[in-house]
Amino acid sequence: MPRVSILLTCYNHLAYLPAALDGIRNQTFQDYEIIALDDGSTDGSREWLAQQPRIHVVLNEKNLGTYGTLNRGLELATGEFIAILNDDDVWMPEKLAQQVALLDANPTIGIVQTGGEFVDGSGKKIEGEPLGFKYPQFESGDILLYLVYENKFIASATMFRASIMNQIGGFNEDYFGSADWEMWFRIVELSQAGCVAEKLTQYRVHDANASHNSEKIWRDDQRLREWMLPRLDNLDSRFDAKSANLAKAHCWAALGTARMLNGDARSAREAYRASIHILPKRLKSYLRYGATFLGAKGFRKLG
Repeated sequence: MPRVSILLTCYNHLAYLPAALDGIRNQTFQDYEIIALDDGSTDGSREWLAQQPRIHVVLNEKNLGTYGTLNRGLELATGEFIAILNDDDVWMPEKLAQQVALLDANPTIGIVQTGGEFVDGSGKKIEGEPLGFKYPQFESGDILLYLVYENKFIASATMFRASIMNQIGGFNEDYFGSADWEMWFRIVELSQAGCVAEKLTQYRVHDANASHNSEKIWRDDQRLREWMLPRLDNLDSRFDAKSANLAKAHCWAALGTARMLNGDARSAREAYRASIHILPKRLKSYLRYGATFLGAKGFRKLG
């Protein structure tokens, strides 16, 4: 049984796939299995994968999407740890070794992220926030509250324990693009999170990145926030009251914004009122609440 199961997700990125696979094979840690999951590529990726040695290739008969494809991989994985690599991203040679070492040394840690950087199609580093966010990084520990504010993980930079996955189940396939955020939240509910500071993952930004459908994103955000809020009821026993209330107020306000952008002004106001009730001095919630009376166009102008 390998210690690490690598889920290499593939979809029409043949131009980048060899670099991704080279990044795996160049790892200093070699006790792994590669499960290549192709979700219906039509660019020759399937044929290329079939020629590669030491790879378990899984070809979806129909397009399952990212999360359905990952769930197939989780069912097949036999390793103690799971690592995901999207076919357009790249690992540095010490990536697996450092993550395994951190997990071995800290049994309370359930998931480990590495530092990294954004690169373009040719592999050149991109400064700033090319996708609208900084490459996430954090101090190892209990980061559950951080995940209320934003997704703190890059899928290709993660490694997590298969034993936790057996407890909580796989990715929620009802999401368009936020099932990973939900998954990391469920893992961190049960464990600590670790972060290797070194830049060991390259996240590639290019014209063929998955498209962003704003309507689906806002529906995702509403679903995620409505799922998350009941789970925040017990935060007071885990964190200080001030930090817990800040997180709850933020989550209610974020739900209000998602509901408004999904066309439901009345329920948006309910969410903002809940945020204000928890944190009466949160000025932004008052402004957003007032903007719900301006209609969708006026609300969007407020930002």
